Amino acid sequence: MFFKKKEIPLSDFFPEGFVDIHSHLLPGIDDGAKDLDNSIELILKMRAYGIKNFITTPHVLGDVYPNTSETILEKLNLVQKELEFRQINDVTIHAAAEYMMDEQFSKLLEKDDILTLQDNLILVEMSYFSAPYNLFDVLFEIQLKGYKPVLAHPERYVFYHNSFDHFYKLKKAGCLFQLNLLSLTEQYGKSVQKVANKLIKENVYDFVGSDTHHENHLHLLKTIATKKNILQIQHLLKNNLEFNA
Repeated sequence: MFFKKKEIPLSDFFPEGFVDIHSHLLPGIDDGAKDLDNSIELILKMRAYGIKNFITTPHVLGDVYPNTSETILEKLNLVQKELEFRQINDVTIHAAAEYMMDEQFSKLLEKDDILTLQDNLILVEMSYFSAPYNLFDVLFEIQLKGYKPVLAHPERYVFYHNSFDHFYKLKKAGCLFQLNLLSLTEQYGKSVQKVANKLIKENVYDFVGSDTHHENHLHLLKTIATKKNILQIQHLLKNNLEFNA
């Protein structure tokens, strides 16, 4: 006999005051929201899910997404003004960035031209094909400048899947870990889902993020609201409350 997963309302899944610290909601700036209307649509859908606080994080990625602090904050201002115009008063949105750890990032770091999640926390990522050859040097540079790296979606770096020692080395090197909520589904493949669950059991994650780019992600996000998932990651969801401080 087929039993449905024990689902709970998404609005009960996320604690009051939850802050989504990883998303792509600014208009026309990366592979996320296409325009201002799309930005607002995504935000309103997430508000219906019980997510009302955002630190959105557009990509800063070489020539592909050559975003600057200035362009990001300009787009943020557009979204904030549109929310105000539409009298959507129960949503807060701020912006940081998701920085690819490459040569350009090292230059920004040197100049302290960094948009942090909060205080000294920087959201960083790597290529999905391989880690930077100088990864641990970059992590050391980040901390030498007084920042702390938050590694986005470590479960998605498949080159580490066969050796969990790499994850522990990153933690030892001072990395905090951010779980993509969609990694609890098969969005990125079964192997990513399996590794995410194993890393949860190993208690190496610090925070979560939706990594929302578009409507399809939000349709899938609804499926994570199960009793099993809330038992597994309730402590992580609560950790995100500290970004409200």
